[in-house]
Amino acid sequence: MSGLRIGRVHAWLAVGLVVGVAIGVAAGWYLTSSRGQAALAHIRFTLDWAYQGPQAPFLVALYKGFFAEEGLSVTIDRGYGSAKVISDVAAGLFDIGFGDTNSLIEFKSKNPDAKVKAVAVIHVKSPLSVVTLRDRGIESPKDLEGRRLGAPAGDAARRMFPAFAKAVGIDLDKVTWVTMDIPMREPMLVRGDVDAVTGFYYTVVINLLNLNVSEKDIIIFKYGDYLDIVGNCIVVNEDFLAKNPDAVRRFLRAVIRGIKYAIQNPDEAISILLQRDPTLSRDVEKKRLLMALEIIYVKGVTDKYGFGYVDPAVIERNINTIVSVLGLERKPSLNEVVDFSYLPPLEYRLP
Repeated sequence: MSGLRIGRVHAWLAVGLVVGVAIGVAAGWYLTSSRGQAALAHIRFTLDWAYQGPQAPFLVALYKGFFAEEGLSVTIDRGYGSAKVISDVAAGLFDIGFGDTNSLIEFKSKNPDAKVKAVAVIHVKSPLSVVTLRDRGIESPKDLEGRRLGAPAGDAARRMFPAFAKAVGIDLDKVTWVTMDIPMREPMLVRGDVDAVTGFYYTVVINLLNLNVSEKDIIIFKYGDYLDIVGNCIVVNEDFLAKNPDAVRRFLRAVIRGIKYAIQNPDEAISILLQRDPTLSRDVEKKRLLMALEIIYVKGVTDKYGFGYVDPAVIERNINTIVSVLGLERKPSLNEVVDFSYLPPLEYRLP
């Protein structure tokens, strides 16, 4: 090859390199500047429970591409109790989780160096409850004394039962606990193996209805009627948060978008849920979703603060309640428990 031809090849290669770099820079600028986000981030997320109606908004965010549009690659795993979520995220088994705020307060009190914190409160009201059947003769919480209560080991309502018991005057020594696997909770209640069970009321009630129990025969004692507490929150591993603050912001934006979409399109939300578990009953899970949305979209609260946020004074009272009724030795500060600064602006959070 002549020197002239070699020179031309080198010139074209140089031009190609410059053009390639320019395109790469432009593409990178577009991906970053057009949405204000960094490169693709992967997030390991755990739900609080099995794939059911209340978990549909998170799957909506995944299957509708809301996470992807935020530059996120998200894996969603089913959970095994909203209290267990807290320790799993603290241990780094997951980057982000959907867990119980009250269990988080207790965990942070006992483990001040634990790397877990809430960045959004999804359940404005707590779904934690004791559920029994009318033929058991339990007309008030005090009637639970001398009875057998059932729940899975990782159930948040079971973990928080001492707080409920103290508030209503139940002697904990007079309650016997029976531990069972998740699918056996409601069947064991119906069979009479236990007198009452703990759990999220919308999960237990719908499961009982699905077992042909009449709604009028179901008695519910909601913790929120006796305690000043909220429900589930989005918790983040703090090491992950420190390294990926913008990914957490984008995750919350996509989740709030998923919640709004599920509220406006509940039938489609259930169709998306069925993609994850086709064995579920569409009608049952839609009822369960609508019950869950009642404590997510609370008139007078969500209309003021938007999704994901509650007045910090509410969390402060929540901390005081849990520390007091559980007799915890150390009161975690508000900043140890929650940081709302990663939420999108109010105008984005509003219904």
